Amino acid sequence: MSGTPIEALDLAALLCSRVCHDLISPVGAIVNGLEVLAEEKDEETKAFAMELITKSARTASAKLQFCRIAFGAAGSAGAQIDLGDAETISRGFFEDDKTKLAWNLPRALLAKNRVKLLLNMLLVAGQTIPRGGKLTVDPLGEGDRMGFKVSAAGANAKVPPAVAALLAGDAGGASLDAHRIQPFYASLLAQACGVKAGMAMDGEAVVVTAQ
Repeated sequence: MSGTPIEALDLAALLCSRVCHDLISPVGAIVNGLEVLAEEKDEETKAFAMELITKSARTASAKLQFCRIAFGAAGSAGAQIDLGDAETISRGFFEDDKTKLAWNLPRALLAKNRVKLLLNMLLVAGQTIPRGGKLTVDPLGEGDRMGFKVSAAGANAKVPPAVAALLAGDAGGASLDAHRIQPFYASLLAQACGVKAGMAMDGEAVVVTAQ
């Protein structure tokens, strides 16, 4: 793989930073809600705080379940993951009032690294539509060697600088940080699966592929 090498400890640290970035917002909201409950006397305000805590706890749980598969060990070596389970955790992570997910993959068991690659492709694609939109997941091929196509359509969707190169496995000599580690990690997963990952515009949508 060309580009900037990265030590295992640095990779682990940057991935932990990436996970914390996803979790800090809902966990912080839970803390704020608990503080309101402890200090407020107004019942309406306390009810609002409880609603915030409940919603934020569900969000934090959904993000943890997603990150456990996307970044974690997810079972022993050679383990397989059900694409149906991957769909469930992906909907919990991405779907909200602004973003919808269209999942067109068959129900099947795939090698864990291939499913981890898919989830990381979704993360990369999701970052291209910060105002929300629609993520569409389609298969490329079938069976154990199935590849994936993730399309992101939304207002001002665009390929961020350097991300396409990082996804292809070329850091271009640039230093890696908590923002750049995501596509670079996806490229490592693609390499482990023996596929080539790419990212490009297709009309007004951003398309991430691995095949």
